[in-house]
Amino acid sequence: MPLPSTMTPIATNTLTTATATVTFSNIPQTYTDLVVVINAKATSGAHDVISRINSDSSSNYSTTFINGTGSAASSGRQSNQTYLYLDNYGYLETTDGQVSITHFMNYANTTTNKTILSRASNATNGVTGLVGLWRSTAAITSITLYCGTAGVTFTSGSTFTLYGVKAA
Repeated sequence: MPLPSTMTPIATNTLTTATATVTFSNIPQTYTDLVVVINAKATSGAHDVISRINSDSSSNYSTTFINGTGSAASSGRQSNQTYLYLDNYGYLETTDGQVSITHFMNYANTTTNKTILSRASNATNGVTGLVGLWRSTAAITSITLYCGTAGVTFTSGSTFTLYGVKAA
């Protein structure tokens, strides 16, 4: 399926070895929004994907989410976190992995906090829809992605793509 004419691939990283973090840096400030697409697995267990923006590890992130498994639903909120959740039920595993699409809205604006919308799915566990907030007016110049548990890495073959979105 072709990309919408307003989306431009900025960078793609397909891992050739297991890696703890993936960073998109020096993000050009010429787009309206950013989209990160992840298709990844973890080296062990089941874990959330988390992110930090511009290397900010202060308690500036909040997330509100809703999850569904096909037979049950749940919701929740995490406030004043040192990282941003990009999923909840759609987490990484060694077998099914995760597909997620995350939108970073109005990322180059320097007068408003940044809103993030994310959808993640995992065939075994279910789906998550979430809205996140990074309480900073700084333009987003880098995004780092992590497995949510220390010592766990993304597997070889996992792919991460950053797109820029221009207004139509």
